[in-house]
Amino acid sequence: MVKKLNRLEVEEKLKSLGLVIFTPREFRDVFGVKKNTASLFIRRNLRSGLFVKLRNGFYILKDSRPSSYFIANKLYQPSYISLEKALSHYGIIPETVYTITSITTKPTREFKTPKGIFSYQRIKKETFIGYEPKEIEGTIVFFAEPEKALADYLYFVDLKKVSLNDRLDLKDVKKTKFLAFARLFKRPNILKLIEQIYVEQGKPRKIY
Repeated sequence: MVKKLNRLEVEEKLKSLGLVIFTPREFRDVFGVKKNTASLFIRRNLRSGLFVKLRNGFYILKDSRPSSYFIANKLYQPSYISLEKALSHYGIIPETVYTITSITTKPTREFKTPKGIFSYQRIKKETFIGYEPKEIEGTIVFFAEPEKALADYLYFVDLKKVSLNDRLDLKDVKKTKFLAFARLFKRPNILKLIEQIYVEQGKPRKIY
C-alpha cells in the first residue's frame, strides 16, 4: 500500500526536525516513502507553494527563514564560508559583501537562487582546513577562521582570480597562524605578497 502524505503534517515534521532545507533522499528517509512518492509530492508542492527549489536536488520550505550562511553550507558540500564574505564579517575588509562566498574541494560553482547568490571556489584537499563550527544568526555553520579566510583570499589573488583589496585591516590577525595557513598552498608568491602587505602597513619587514 502506498503511503499517503499530508501537506500540513509534512510541513510540521520538517520544521520540528529543523530540516527546512532538504534533498529528495532526506525527504524519503524522514517519511519512509518510495522515490516516486517523494518526487510526486515535492513536484506538486512546488506548484502549490509549500516548497521552493534552490537548485537541482535541494528544496526549502517557502515560509522558512534560514540564514544565508546555513543555506551556503547545505547547498554544496563540503564547504565553509570564507573569502570576501568572511573577511567582511571579521572587519578585515571594510566593504559589505552580499554574495556568500565559500571554499570547497569540489569544482568551482555559483548558484543563483531565490534566497541569494552563493559562490564556491575550489582548493586542494590538503588546504581544506582552518574552519570551525560557529553560531551565526541562530544557526551553527562552518566558517573560516580570520587567518584562513585571509590566506584563502590571497591564494586567489595570486591566481589572479580576484584583485587585492588595498584596505586590508590586519590589526586583529594573528600573524603566525596566518603564515602557517598561507604556507599550506606552497606558492612562494603568496608569502611575498604578505610581506608587501605588512610593509605597506608599517609592520616589521621580515615576517618569515
